Amino acid sequence: APYGLTNSPKLAPSKQANEYLIIKSVYMKSVSFRKDLIGVQDELLRFAYKLTTDREEANDLLQETSLKALDNEDKYTSDTNFKGWMYTIMRNIFINNYRKVIRDQTFIDHTDNLYHLNLPQNAFLEGTDKAYDLKELHRAVNRLAKEYRVPFSMHVAGFKYREIAEKLNLPIGTVKSRIFFIRQKLQEELKDFR
Repeated sequence: APYGLTNSPKLAPSKQANEYLIIKSVYMKSVSFRKDLIGVQDELLRFAYKLTTDREEANDLLQETSLKALDNEDKYTSDTNFKGWMYTIMRNIFINNYRKVIRDQTFIDHTDNLYHLNLPQNAFLEGTDKAYDLKELHRAVNRLAKEYRVPFSMHVAGFKYREIAEKLNLPIGTVKSRIFFIRQKLQEELKDFR
């Protein structure tokens, strides 16, 4: 028999050899993954800039995407389009961040009597005549049709015309004219209370 070879049966590789091969395979996969990740950074930055139109936000989005990819490296399979996988991660992060911003900026006022909000604090303390005037004002506003009352109440509560139009799904001109109409009507109805 040649040197080092014997007629003995083939022995299974040792446990240590198996562990070494597994570690080497994982390491090589990780090195390849990181090279691919570095290779798409410029394209991802351009895509991030298209999404955000702001350099700082684009850099933040790129960084968040890269971290998410590294955290989920074990979920990536080599038969998947790496660039497409990265673009999908970035797009999903952008959408989730956008939704979070919108959710954080949305304010829903559940107040029943919105027109109280802009009245002076001492308006309630000036005696029974003022209380009577205020009740009459409430009655006058509550007599209005809902299509007029709601935009007026929102305007008194501090909403801008544009915000009212968006929330009620109306053209901004319609909102402005309804609020103007209600002001005129209330001034006429309440002219004795000035």
